[in-house]
Amino acid sequence: MDDALEDFRRDTRAWLEENCPPEMRKPMRSEKDICWGGRKFTFASDAQKQWLDVMAERGWTVPDWPSEYGGGGLSPAETKVLKQEMAALGCRVPLQSFGISMLGPALLKYGTEEQKQEHLPKIARGEIRWCQGYSEPNAGSDLASLATSAEDKGDHYLVNGQKVWTSYADEADWIFCLTRTDTSQKQGGITFLLFDMESDGVSTRPIRLISGASPFCETFFEDVKVPKNQVLGEVNDGWSVAKYLLGHEREMISGMGGRAQGLTLSDYALNKLGADEQGRLDDSVLRARIAMHEVRSHAFAAMSERFIDQLKAGKIHSAQPSMMKYYGTELNKDRHELLMAAGGSDALEWESEASGGGKAARAWLRTKANSIEGGTSEIQLNIVAKRILELPEG
Repeated sequence: MDDALEDFRRDTRAWLEENCPPEMRKPMRSEKDICWGGRKFTFASDAQKQWLDVMAERGWTVPDWPSEYGGGGLSPAETKVLKQEMAALGCRVPLQSFGISMLGPALLKYGTEEQKQEHLPKIARGEIRWCQGYSEPNAGSDLASLATSAEDKGDHYLVNGQKVWTSYADEADWIFCLTRTDTSQKQGGITFLLFDMESDGVSTRPIRLISGASPFCETFFEDVKVPKNQVLGEVNDGWSVAKYLLGHEREMISGMGGRAQGLTLSDYALNKLGADEQGRLDDSVLRARIAMHEVRSHAFAAMSERFIDQLKAGKIHSAQPSMMKYYGTELNKDRHELLMAAGGSDALEWESEASGGGKAARAWLRTKANSIEGGTSEIQLNIVAKRILELPEG
């Protein structure tokens, strides 16, 4: 056992116990409890802001980022210990954002020093919220066929076009956006731009889902001026940045398949359906389904830990993110199917206060989008078949 790591664990536990407000140790009740940060964000409570502030000051909103960019400068082993101790105390993640999970890693790899200094500390402190401008009405699964144009105007680009399924675009401050700068080739003519959503010519329109929520938007660009120093990576090589970022997006989405905080599926079902004479869930079929789900969740958690270690070390197979994204999506969908089954007819309720405004049903419906966002499940399976199983095409 590494004595230094054990000392770090002990010190971390003590610091968390002293600094994490009691309110921030309770399971999240809904998406409203998530701290997204950004210029438009309203904190749900003083405790939520306090927790973000103390964690950001320590660099622990992004513990494995270099300290010069607002991170904690922790080693992979120390980062793992921090996450373990937060989970043991029930501490909420202080800040979630696409800046942390997607853009940040791409900036660290492809950004200029000026870009890193400008954007990474603001992401780490939750000052700027980012959205992703990838999919278009005619460029979803075939993303490389995107048509949003960025015309060279000397000292800036002029962006025109439309994106769709832009998550939280109406709440975001900045966008990382794929644009076409060369029409003579597909992947080779794409440039990765960063720009402010308050720029003249940017507008959004929410897309209402079957769950009744509107996390997605259509996003429109009309003669939007983007300075050339806001190109991430090389001009016409944005596809390289996009692919790297997609790996981190799929890691993020696959994480939804992890075991949820709060009541286990078994406890939830017991509360709803009662126990038999042996204290087991009184529905034997549902009991078997939940047991299988828990086994798969534990296996997926172990595999996820290994995957993240490999990802940080740059040792993953190029198709592994697709594999993890697909299976994590299926696990999350299965979990909500089981919650609905355990809830019975009450889980179908849509609007009452007792059901939290139809929380279970709306969450179940929301999971259907998991198999589309970040790359459809069909495309992920094709990637696994081709690059891992090496199956023939056609």
